[in-house]
Amino acid sequence: MSLPLARASLRCLRSLRRTLRLASVPARRACAGGGWGDHGQPRNTARHYALGAGSLALALLAADHIYNEKRFFKAAQLGNVEEIKRQVEAAGDGRAHEGESVADVRHSLGWTALMAAAANDRPAAVRELLRLGARPDLQERYAGAAAAAATAGLHPLEAMQRREDEFCATMNARASFLGWTALHYAALADSAGAARALLEAGADPTARDHAGRRALHYARDPSPARDLIMQHTRRWEQAAAAAAAEERRRFPLEQRLKQYIVGQQAAIETVAAAVRRKENGWADEEHPLVFLFLGSSGIGKTELAKQLARYMHRDDPAAFIRLDMSEYQEKHEVAKLIGAPPGYVGHEEGGQLTRALARRADAVVLFDEVDKAHPDVLTVLLQLFDEGRLTDGKGKLIECKNAIFVMTSNLAADEIAQYGLQLRREAEARAAQRARATPLPTGDHKVEPLENTPMPVADETTSSETLEVSRHFKDSVVRPILKRHFGRDEFLGRINEIVYFLPFSRQELLTLVNMELKRWADKARSRHAVDLKWEGGVLGCLADGSVQHSQSTRAELPPEYVGFQLTERFGPQVRRALRRALDQARGGAARREPDRAGGRARGPRARLQRAAHRARRPRGAGRALPAQPRLHARRPRRRLAARPSLPDD
Repeated sequence: MSLPLARASLRCLRSLRRTLRLASVPARRACAGGGWGDHGQPRNTARHYALGAGSLALALLAADHIYNEKRFFKAAQLGNVEEIKRQVEAAGDGRAHEGESVADVRHSLGWTALMAAAANDRPAAVRELLRLGARPDLQERYAGAAAAAATAGLHPLEAMQRREDEFCATMNARASFLGWTALHYAALADSAGAARALLEAGADPTARDHAGRRALHYARDPSPARDLIMQHTRRWEQAAAAAAAEERRRFPLEQRLKQYIVGQQAAIETVAAAVRRKENGWADEEHPLVFLFLGSSGIGKTELAKQLARYMHRDDPAAFIRLDMSEYQEKHEVAKLIGAPPGYVGHEEGGQLTRALARRADAVVLFDEVDKAHPDVLTVLLQLFDEGRLTDGKGKLIECKNAIFVMTSNLAADEIAQYGLQLRREAEARAAQRARATPLPTGDHKVEPLENTPMPVADETTSSETLEVSRHFKDSVVRPILKRHFGRDEFLGRINEIVYFLPFSRQELLTLVNMELKRWADKARSRHAVDLKWEGGVLGCLADGSVQHSQSTRAELPPEYVGFQLTERFGPQVRRALRRALDQARGGAARREPDRAGGRARGPRARLQRAAHRARRPRGAGRALPAQPRLHARRPRRRLAARPSLPDD
């Protein structure tokens, strides 16, 4: 028997002996009492003592059947298995209806009894709590003395004292243990028995705390607990890799990306092929994957990076790191990326990139608009892209060879857009030529037209054909622009794939507009209980509003023109809806107010009518505007008459 358990047993025996001694006093007095009082009435002392003794005995018996939170956590801390059983049985009736296990009851400051037992190296208590239904993967909620005191309404010193007394006296009560599991505490306490019991019960050795660290990070090296945790970690990683490979085999990356990305068939295939080569071992495992996405704004570059992170890490938000490189336009912004050097303000905080990579070394990192960053920032990224390692401001080396780095840029966006439009025109011409070359049926064969067969559209034909960028265009047009901007070949040489995003076709624009309208319809239905419906012509009207040069969905028509198109093409219902919206915006009726000076109408409705009139008038029609008179007319220069010469005297 351990020394703390012997002490606890001795205290229980002393309290029991004191209780029996106190209970024997009323019994002895009850036996010696009796007789009559001073005024001839029977004395009730014996009865009173008997009632008191009975009440005390009932209280002592009930004390063993009433749940006491402090005694429960103290028993887990000291490893008193019998007291744990007694407290769980006492709390079973009261907690059964709440749908949670009695052994998973949390302390008022955030931890569970299983965590307390693992932190204090109590393997027997850990096994008993697991047998009683405790879950091994519950996470700690204690975020430091100050945060826990604010949550519980205590003073920070009181919260710190309770943490030391009721959890573990050897751990720093001021530090944050947010997100820790019982296995983290077992690794920190170097308890091989507690770690083995937790792992056999199904604890996840790959679970991370709030700082992104696993239990293996806190184990002493070398130690039996570390070897045990490492062995189970490898098994879990192999099982997770096998499950992920099977899921990707049944549900490929291209299929996932095409659910959220409209068009961009060549870009999706390029990214998926590079990722698959990396997973199958046909790429250098010592170097991370580096992509450069080129194309116009609003064409799907950032969305493709997001969906890639969701697919690779199963919707884990910590696995996608996004950095806006427009915030790193100055030379001193390098410290914000990797952390300030020693002696400078913010040295202990670290850098934005290094902190995120320390949590997830296999994350998908997006450097948005990398062309706007300072050249010194790109110099820091050379080591990261080459060997997959980065040294922060504290001198700590971060390994991230399994990460995927994606850079987006608008360089050569105009050239790529023009080239993409040219490729689409060539594809449409080839489709039309194939349609003309198809021989028509002759002879007795009679073809009856089908009623529901749609006519082929050029956009639909070309959308199924993958448009590929030629090698000549990459080397002669895009490569010189990139080299002129970045000014170094070693930076471009570390990029595995340069992915080109071509402009959308009309069919793809119609699909995007339809998806966007459905999203707004769902939002209007959920927030305002309004059903939005639209006719087919609305899609074409909004698709025509995109800028033809960029072919993205961010550019739209001017508000007046869009309002005119809706009111003129789609009847009085939309006109009345717009009028009601204008009334609500102006706080009154959108009436026509004539101008006193020229008789011109004012107000939103009048502006819509004038926009409609301008839209109906063909280009170049109407009277020519008179030439504007010059504000400052030039005056003719007046010549001065020559002064007559005076005769000499």
